[in-house]
Amino acid sequence: MARVPLVPRSPLLLAGLMAAAGVAHFAAPRSFDGIVPRSLPGDPRAWTRASGAVELALAAGLALPRTRSLSARATSLFFVGVFPANVKMAYDWRDRPAAARALAYGRLPLQIPLYLWARSASRSTAG
Repeated sequence: MARVPLVPRSPLLLAGLMAAAGVAHFAAPRSFDGIVPRSLPGDPRAWTRASGAVELALAAGLALPRTRSLSARATSLFFVGVFPANVKMAYDWRDRPAAARALAYGRLPLQIPLYLWARSASRSTAG
């Protein structure tokens, strides 16, 4: 019986996910502005754009074998760094309808497999 990995291994799939998230930050920034922690200085839109740009840069780095290992490690740190925004979203959405709350709360444990995926991609040489 074949063993199914708990964490996706494809760095190219992770690159695609990061690219899609990065584009979303520019295509629909308002939804991201609302989860920028208030403790960060300046305009939330600037943080949204910066986060989107970082995601696009990480995606490019993950796609290239030469930069994959470093970019994957940076991606794992990025997932740790954006966790406070996910906590803020879960807190802010605590009074929303059940489906919205489930989405917000579901993002919290999702960070663990994303982090592990990025860590695993740092050791991958294949696409």
